[in-house]
Amino acid sequence: MHSIKHLFTIIEKEINNLEYSENPKSLYEPISYIMTLGGKRMRSILLLLSNQIFSDNINTAIKPALGIEVFHNFTLIHDDIMDNAPLRRGKETIHEKWDQNTAILSGDTMLIQSYLLMLQSPDLYLKKVLSLFSETAIKVCEGQQYDMDFENDEEVSILDYINMIENKTAVLLASSLKIGAIIGGANEKDAQSLYEFGKNIGIAFQIKDDLLDAYGDPNKFGKKIGGDIDENKKTILFLQALSSSNHSDRKILLDLYNPTVHSKNKKSAVMSIFDKYDIYEQTNNQVLAFHKLALEHLESVKKKNKEPLYDFANQLLKREV
Repeated sequence: MHSIKHLFTIIEKEINNLEYSENPKSLYEPISYIMTLGGKRMRSILLLLSNQIFSDNINTAIKPALGIEVFHNFTLIHDDIMDNAPLRRGKETIHEKWDQNTAILSGDTMLIQSYLLMLQSPDLYLKKVLSLFSETAIKVCEGQQYDMDFENDEEVSILDYINMIENKTAVLLASSLKIGAIIGGANEKDAQSLYEFGKNIGIAFQIKDDLLDAYGDPNKFGKKIGGDIDENKKTILFLQALSSSNHSDRKILLDLYNPTVHSKNKKSAVMSIFDKYDIYEQTNNQVLAFHKLALEHLESVKKKNKEPLYDFANQLLKREV
């Protein structure tokens, strides 16, 4: 059984061995640039971890795992354009380093490259893999659209938000696990259980990310604390605060999140309302609930070699705030 560390090394080697056409240089240089910016390679590693539960040979799953990684980085390019983000992993984003049109074309090329890598799945499982991958790609786009729609929607429910992060973030984790299982020869029940494990742990991961954005240690979190508040993002913390607060506090919160209203004390005022209604505890309980559900699905897979997936899930709870 390969360790997470060893699987990371395998994926990094595959990424470094990717070959790009020489011309047009301005199309392929950005692809090489973002693929070598680093990252945890979480999705591709999960695919291989899932695969080795059912197979002693992960070689047939390596190219599809690389396809997942290329697809994920394609989404990052387009997300950065839509968010007008200047940095990705501490470096200039592609649309900043080159230009927006180049970023769009390079991202489109990566989407196609991801399919070419997925096509290298074993013939026996190719139809299942491509169908799931295509369905997932559409869901990721739907999730991104929901996220953008929420910026203008006056009413967003907590369930709406969970559905958005499920599509935008969690389904790619879920599909990575299921694709690995399919290629490893898993039956449909076990493959779907791993999908549900990934979906629920992905939702828990994103909610934890929202929590860290408000309550995290900036020296450990790696991002500016309170960024979601600055950007008026309707995170689960904000939505739970709206749901819990009295009429007066609800009005204050809505005014603070009004982009036409500027307050020097916005962060502290929002955090004061969060603290008043125990939003930290409410949100953390959501993390624990989805984490528990994820482990129940993992437990239902009656196979060995699941320890790295348990470790992955439990590391989520250890992310420091």
